[in-house]
Amino acid sequence: MRDNRSVMIAAVLGLMTGITSQATAKPLKVFILAGQSNMQGHVNVSTFDYMATDPKTAPILKEMRNADGSPRVCEKVWISSIGCAGDDTTEQKGKVTTGFGASKNEIGPEFTFGISMEKALSEPILIIKTSWGGRSLVTDFRPPSAGPYVWSDYEVKKRTERHEDVEKQKGEKIKATGVAYRCMIEHVRKVLGDINQVVPGYDPKQGYELAGFVWFQGFNDLVSTWSYETSDHGCDKPGGYDLYSELLANFIRDVRKDLNAPKMPFVIGVMGIGVVKEDEKPGSQKYFRQAQAAPASLPEFQGSVVAVETAPFWDSELNETRERVQALWPKADAALAEEIKKHPDQIRDGEAFKGKFIADNLPPEIAKRMGGVSNYGFHYLGAAKIMAPIGKAFAEAMANLQNPQ
Repeated sequence: MRDNRSVMIAAVLGLMTGITSQATAKPLKVFILAGQSNMQGHVNVSTFDYMATDPKTAPILKEMRNADGSPRVCEKVWISSIGCAGDDTTEQKGKVTTGFGASKNEIGPEFTFGISMEKALSEPILIIKTSWGGRSLVTDFRPPSAGPYVWSDYEVKKRTERHEDVEKQKGEKIKATGVAYRCMIEHVRKVLGDINQVVPGYDPKQGYELAGFVWFQGFNDLVSTWSYETSDHGCDKPGGYDLYSELLANFIRDVRKDLNAPKMPFVIGVMGIGVVKEDEKPGSQKYFRQAQAAPASLPEFQGSVVAVETAPFWDSELNETRERVQALWPKADAALAEEIKKHPDQIRDGEAFKGKFIADNLPPEIAKRMGGVSNYGFHYLGAAKIMAPIGKAFAEAMANLQNPQ
């Protein structure tokens, strides 16, 4: 009898534990990351080591690596990512680590964003990332509420002066308008419809919460001046990109509506290619940055939308290195061609030859920085020293929106 009673007590306790576990289980936190090439991420993992040279980034590097130096794998953060190249919609998924950038050897802001959010929340997280290089908000990511692309008389005039086929371009513009926006929404819905295929063991009874959205985009709008200029107002004047602010505000509203998340926190990554100095002369990038940040100041978005400046993370020394290396490329090409003529059977790795040539022709202090750069300026130099703090800053801003106190 005592044995039976013990079995009954154990069964009741087990049932109560299960009920308590279900009652206290929190919804899965879901964060959406979207944008163009810098959200994709063109930062080669080879640039990680350079972070150790700066006391500001060395602590971040420690969080990015295991004790043996291998890249960290987040145990509680999963990711579904599309858009690694061109119009690609092939899904990459797994636990957040390196390799979810534009290639298997690269990262974007998702890496340190995932690391930092895992640390801040201490609970399971799902990141859904949709990013395509060379996409604009005025066209590709254009939100539905903004209506069709509007051709100004000024743009038609400029293109006509260049003898371009305006009617053909109008047709192409119609086809491209909103394509990236729709693909983004479709993929988010697809993942949310079957979360278990990304997050093993996910229990639908647990549910999920669309906990935040990070927008990191802008370069193609910055250089698409004809889409923003008018006959009497250029982009190099205050308010030159006001249309971008309107589009981004509509984007936030539409995303929240289409995903049925009316209060979803939103982080805007303000483009920061180059340092913003206090004495900066008026220029188009200055006004574009202002336009990107502007929606966060709208009364309706107070407390739920924040703009994060990325220019403070720019590294002038690495930028100088990139410029010095680029200036040596023609000489390196010529040296390689000459060496091939002299020793056609000895040159097996032309890139290695040119790399050594450039390193040998740079001042020692600049040559040491070569390992910190892996791409162009518009990709934040492909530098982990720049991108890693940016991803961390996005996470910190998002964490503050999760818990304003």
